[in-house]
Amino acid sequence: MRVIVVLGHPRADSYCAAILNAIVNSLQEKHQVTEIRLADEKFTTAMTSKERQAYETDSPLISDDTRRHAQLLLQAEAMIFVYPTWWSGLPAQLKGWIDRVFVLGVAFKFNEKNQIRPNLNNIRHIIGVSTYGSPWRYVKLVNDNGRRTLTRSLRASTGLRTRTMWHGIYALDTCTAEQREKFITNTTRKIAKRLDKSESNK
Repeated sequence: MRVIVVLGHPRADSYCAAILNAIVNSLQEKHQVTEIRLADEKFTTAMTSKERQAYETDSPLISDDTRRHAQLLLQAEAMIFVYPTWWSGLPAQLKGWIDRVFVLGVAFKFNEKNQIRPNLNNIRHIIGVSTYGSPWRYVKLVNDNGRRTLTRSLRASTGLRTRTMWHGIYALDTCTAEQREKFITNTTRKIAKRLDKSESNK
């Protein structure tokens, strides 16, 4: 299976990066895994004025980095996002990546009636892994907007047959080293099991 794993944390030595490394190591033996480390690539967060103007045309991808990432999306079968939840949502770099790459011809298209339809029907799985500074009850109270964006909004671009999976570690600041390690082990095992089973059922 062709898998994209996206890191939405700015530091390569972060706990999120450790989670991503474990996921990649657990999958790469059986799957074709591509890592997108947005901070390492110095990916530009904000959509430029020219990009916003191009967004409303038939050719919205006007930079090399967005074209390259769009091509990966159009070939992938699974997307895995690893990021910290900040201010109840996605970090700016990850949100900016979605803004700039999930455009017409990539995330969506128009049918003959000029109605928006999903264009990423190749994506069979959307998997999110996030760290939370707040406890679970508070996260639910404020709606967990990053999770909603990835498992609902993006799923509208892949189709209703796409399966979603979510793993979160809550109240991270008070977690022990043992709890953090256990979360990585359980998360990587469950993700690998899900994708291995999906691949065998093809």
